Amino acid sequence: MGYRTLKACVDDLKRHGHLVVVDAPVDARLEIAEIQRRIYANGGPAVLFTNVQRCKFPMLGNLFGSIERARFIFRDTLETVRRLIELKIDPNQLFKSPFRYARAPLGALSMLPKKVRGGAIFQNEIPLSELPQLVSWPDDGGPYVTLPQVYTEDPRSGGLAHSNLGMYRVQLAGNQFNPFGEVGLHYQIHRGIGVHHAAAIAKGEPLRVNIFVGGTPSMTLSAVMPLPEGLSELGFAGALAGHRIQMATSRSDLPIYAEADFCIQGTIHAGEEKPEGPFGDHLGYYSLKHPFPTMRVEKVYHRNGAIWPFTVVGRPPQEDTTFGELIHEITGPVIPTVLPGVKEVHAVDVAGVHPLLLAIGSERYVPYEERRRPKELMTQASAILGQGQMSLAKYLWISAEQDAPDLNLHEIAPFLLHMLRRVNWRRDIHFLTETTIDTLDYSSGEFNHGSKAIIAAVGPPIRELSTELPLGLNLPDGFHTPKVAMPGVLAVCGPKYTAAHQEVEPAIERFAGAFSSSDPINQFPLILVVDDSDFAAKSLDNLLWVTFTRSNPAADVHGIGSSTRQKHWGCEGSLIIDARLKPWNAPPLIEDPAVTAKIDAMAAAGGPLAKFL
Repeated sequence: MGYRTLKACVDDLKRHGHLVVVDAPVDARLEIAEIQRRIYANGGPAVLFTNVQRCKFPMLGNLFGSIERARFIFRDTLETVRRLIELKIDPNQLFKSPFRYARAPLGALSMLPKKVRGGAIFQNEIPLSELPQLVSWPDDGGPYVTLPQVYTEDPRSGGLAHSNLGMYRVQLAGNQFNPFGEVGLHYQIHRGIGVHHAAAIAKGEPLRVNIFVGGTPSMTLSAVMPLPEGLSELGFAGALAGHRIQMATSRSDLPIYAEADFCIQGTIHAGEEKPEGPFGDHLGYYSLKHPFPTMRVEKVYHRNGAIWPFTVVGRPPQEDTTFGELIHEITGPVIPTVLPGVKEVHAVDVAGVHPLLLAIGSERYVPYEERRRPKELMTQASAILGQGQMSLAKYLWISAEQDAPDLNLHEIAPFLLHMLRRVNWRRDIHFLTETTIDTLDYSSGEFNHGSKAIIAAVGPPIRELSTELPLGLNLPDGFHTPKVAMPGVLAVCGPKYTAAHQEVEPAIERFAGAFSSSDPINQFPLILVVDDSDFAAKSLDNLLWVTFTRSNPAADVHGIGSSTRQKHWGCEGSLIIDARLKPWNAPPLIEDPAVTAKIDAMAAAGGPLAKFL
């Protein structure tokens, strides 16, 4: 039933052909990350690097490199977890189908963490500087822990039942950090650790923090699960591991995961922030340097035979895409019970997750009327944007189940085409301004701050979507190379964005004003102004990434024939999204050419990594 240690998982994966061992010398600075990205892109196995230069620990990458491997890792327990979720939705199912839920009591027992006196984690103590120094992108501010399990407890009550386990990135060195006694702890808004940190500040005391690395893979997955406040990540990890998670209480005021491979122990103090970053992040850009809490490190432990697991993030899809897929498989059935009327919600990974949500809801308010405008969908959209980390979404597109019962959110192109055939831009786009967005999203030019747009459309189609450029299309000066990106969507190259922050950009105003709502360009209900229309139109992934990571709705959504009526903005013709890079946007991630050339040579026929790449 599951794995108790990371080594047990590695050995099992190797036996079943899901893991390869690389003995060739590699550098943790840039080289390992580039290898991992290529192996992931090629659908390759997990990789154990045993000869990492200037590092005494083996490093494990691509552990969750495919949904199939993730299901294999949790093959003994995944169904039990699903059954527990079914029972949470409807406890009466236990009596209706007792054989189906026969293993559920054991799964429930596994959810209770177990206090122990000691554990393998205490076998060795080392200086902070001896931990692996993974640097993934050329302009990263230093080495990072990329699969940390950051453990805290509520200072007001304490105890395992009031704990939080989250994956918040950890900078091990660089900037102003003392590499022998400090790490940067970057946590974003709407994270559980923030509640604990605020409580510690209110009490006038430091917040104790333990950072675990390794152990059973279920602890890693639990650290990224968007569980509701009050629901224990340790409990979820136990159910998914098939055993109670052992937490040692003898060496620290804060329990330590006994089977972890590594533990960094310390405290964060009010007013002690230092610049953290830059870091190549999962939107495909660098998150920039900002002040974040600094953790004073007291102890660093590791078990015998410790293995350092890592991941590399960047423009999606990457390995963390698997986390999203698995989370959806596990928690998807819960959505209708939390959000009444909502059938499904999908955070689009290739668009960076938080920038774009798709949803299917229901129109039940006036069932005897013809569906002419969104009613209940707007209530459901508000509920979605008020729920957990979905509150950080920037664009939400929501349709009605009654209009197309077989519509599948994970078939993104058909969903968008369904919406574009029905949307009335005069009525169906709604803005939330001066609000919070994802910490990693720099489209607004302000930290943690931006706007949102809800696009809700119902009823029968109101237009056909053009697939060919209209004859005689004349674009304003500076705009060129129109490309049909998909039916009804036109990508156009625009001039370089030059306006200052929060100023009206004259070129996009000129573009929108050059057409009337009767011009043939309106055969495309959605027009995207981009820096490179060939790139944007090359694939749906490119289109979604460029459009939704590089635009802030309140500032960058325009329209042909636009006006404001009773404080509601809309347009009679095409909607225009300005998805050009702005001067305040974070730079996109680009590999180091010298490292790329070196890995190319290693991957060539006869090279040490040829058979793995």
